[in-house]
Amino acid sequence: MVQRELPPEWLHIQLGEVVSYGKTRKCVLEDVIDDTWVLELEDIEKESSKILSRKTAKDRPFKSTKNRFEEGNVLYGKLRPYLSKVVVADTAGVCSTEIVPLDAEPFALNRYLFHWLKTRNFLNYVNEVSYGVNMPRLGTKDGVAAPFVLAPLAEQKVIADKLDTLLAQVENTKARLERIPQILKRFRQSVLAAAVSGRLTEDFNADDWDYYQTIDLEIAKDKKLAKIAPPTKDEIALASELFESPDWSGWKLYALDQLVESARGIPYGIIQTGEDQEEGIPTIRCGDVKPLHIETLFLKKVLPMIEEKHIKTRLNGGEVVLAIRGTVGNAAVIPEKLAVQPLNISREVAMVPVRNSISPEYVALLLQSPGGYRALAEKTKGVAQRGINLADVKRLVTPLPTKSEQTEIVRRVDQLFAHADRIEKQVNNGLTRVNNLTQSILAKAFRGELTEQWRKDNPALISGENSAEALLERIKSERAAMNPGARRRKRTMA
Repeated sequence: MVQRELPPEWLHIQLGEVVSYGKTRKCVLEDVIDDTWVLELEDIEKESSKILSRKTAKDRPFKSTKNRFEEGNVLYGKLRPYLSKVVVADTAGVCSTEIVPLDAEPFALNRYLFHWLKTRNFLNYVNEVSYGVNMPRLGTKDGVAAPFVLAPLAEQKVIADKLDTLLAQVENTKARLERIPQILKRFRQSVLAAAVSGRLTEDFNADDWDYYQTIDLEIAKDKKLAKIAPPTKDEIALASELFESPDWSGWKLYALDQLVESARGIPYGIIQTGEDQEEGIPTIRCGDVKPLHIETLFLKKVLPMIEEKHIKTRLNGGEVVLAIRGTVGNAAVIPEKLAVQPLNISREVAMVPVRNSISPEYVALLLQSPGGYRALAEKTKGVAQRGINLADVKRLVTPLPTKSEQTEIVRRVDQLFAHADRIEKQVNNGLTRVNNLTQSILAKAFRGELTEQWRKDNPALISGENSAEALLERIKSERAAMNPGARRRKRTMA
């Protein structure tokens, strides 16, 4: 491992020279009281070092042996160490044997040690030496030999204080940024709710009121469509409740089945069995239907001879597809560029081929809106696999504005969503920079850059008896005095 140049008063040493890595005090359940804190690896959030759950021996009685730790100890998760699960104990307790309690004091500050264990330099080392494929862990021998940067004791405190302050600011910034995607999600849902309730375009003046005559004439001329009953009063009342009392004045309400191509109806697709084919016809499954878009990376293929039996659900582009199994409710429009080759849907997906007089993008917005989701959820059945019957999809109450207002609704939603997407992209870029900032600050701290001016102002606190070299000699002497038996054994062996 490459060792970076340090200030002349600092030293590169091994972790085992300041802490007894791997030497722990064991205990069993009978050794602790009910209020004793019992810490497991799952209780520690990766990287952030936040305690996600705090349970006592009463809440979590244990059968296996545990490691004891004291308040102020550094608790290091040696299992899957790349997760960087490290905390400073704010009270005494016991922990899983996959967590190693470390106490560097009085030789080095535990807060200083805590920050060192979070550095990229240390993480790179443990990732190189950890053993085990599925569940790698840092062994005791490698833990003892791990790199450690020893600064003068007084400077360690300054570094730890600066890092506590700076990294807390970084975490606060990160927390604020991480809340924004949820805010944007609620914003998008609010936009959809307003779009299909009439609120988003309440200032829009439609001039094509003869549109409904066209729609009704299409229905009347088609024998299949003419047989479909319009929404009942009870269905409309329930829809109004599920869409939370929308303002549909001026809009006309239809059953979704009245608005599709009668020759195709609202069918589901191919029953898929067996392995995915390397060559074949791609099909869209429920997991491929995302909110208002199609994910095409992992489309499952079926044999052409199977797909040919389902020509009715072959996609031409412009159809609305709806997930009706598993994740019920996601809806999207099939882009024409996606349907340039044979493409079909699975049994998990319903196709809603609306007629040319209806905007498929508007129908997809309706299905994806909170009211549309609630209307589908109301009809969802099943335990092992949740799903909705096609009969219920067909009876979905569809509030229909004029064609010009449908177009305007889609335009405004696209505009607002594009704005939200730009913000989300900026937030994600910001999060990347913030995540990199943490390691950048740690790197600067352990190169001595954060305390460069402090060293110039306090030369007496880092030189002579206060230097890292003198501190290391003191550590060796004190540890030898604490363990005289080890010295006698070494002399005997010599």
